[in-house]
Amino acid sequence: MFDDALAFLKGFWTTFKYSFKPPVTIQYPDVKRTTADKYRGRHRLYRTDDGLERCIGCSLCAAACPSQAIYVGAAENDPEHPISPGERFARIYEINMIRCIFCGFCEEACPVDAIKLGPEYELADFNKADFVYTKEMLLEPEKYAPKLQYHADVDRSTDSRGVHTTLNSVYRNHHPIGAPDPRGLSHGHGGEHGPTSEHPAAAAAISEVTAPAESKE
Repeated sequence: MFDDALAFLKGFWTTFKYSFKPPVTIQYPDVKRTTADKYRGRHRLYRTDDGLERCIGCSLCAAACPSQAIYVGAAENDPEHPISPGERFARIYEINMIRCIFCGFCEEACPVDAIKLGPEYELADFNKADFVYTKEMLLEPEKYAPKLQYHADVDRSTDSRGVHTTLNSVYRNHHPIGAPDPRGLSHGHGGEHGPTSEHPAAAAAISEVTAPAESKE
């Protein structure tokens, strides 16, 4: 009973202390507040530093989506002219924004950091078809997004953490086959791209696991 009364008083105190503070009024839409780095607004697909599409067509985002708003149609990559770093790429990538609940599960499920929810929140429109985003609209919204749903003063491809700038900046465990492991771990037990001195804990752990067992005499 005492805890309930204390919680009740804390709630009233929160309201009371703000009663004497001047109101904060933003003159929207002339003035817009910068959204938080982790704000979940409209989606955006990203490319690698060499211009390839990060999406490898694995459909994990579609599988993780609780509202079934994402459709991915994958196709095999042409080794001579690859579109993505993987064996496959997203030939079709669509998001139904009307069904989307902006939960962020798609970006959490993506193993290659291909899709992120950005800061764009002004998504009102008059045409229902404009709420179905295609791959081109997601890759280059400044060119292909509906005019009413893109605002250059809000949309940005990077945030203050820089998590959208380079591949593996968030999911550092992903790297192309044969490339150095950014964590300092190898695909096997050491070798050309094995543990480095920058990761002594990882090196010690692998050495402990891979060391031959002492023979019992």
